[in-house]
Amino acid sequence: MATAVAKVGKSVHRIFVGNLPWTVGHQELRGYFKEFGRVLSANVIFDKKTGCSKGYGFVSFNSLTALEKIENEQKHILEGHHLNIQKS
Repeated sequence: MATAVAKVGKSVHRIFVGNLPWTVGHQELRGYFKEFGRVLSANVIFDKKTGCSKGYGFVSFNSLTALEKIENEQKHILEGHHLNIQKS
């Protein structure tokens, strides 16, 4: 989906999200970040052998405003875990 957006000339802004609880999947990650702006994609990375979360993921937005809102938020806590967020 991100490539389709890039082809129309819109920019995609992506963040890395670390320290995710193992119980968080794609939908929960999307649900948390949708309050900051329109989420294009939210992907939690899973171990191919075990099927367990590796504890990190990526979220893409279509606006820089969403990233600014995320940066302005002092703490990001999801299911009791303080999230580590970096631009990627």
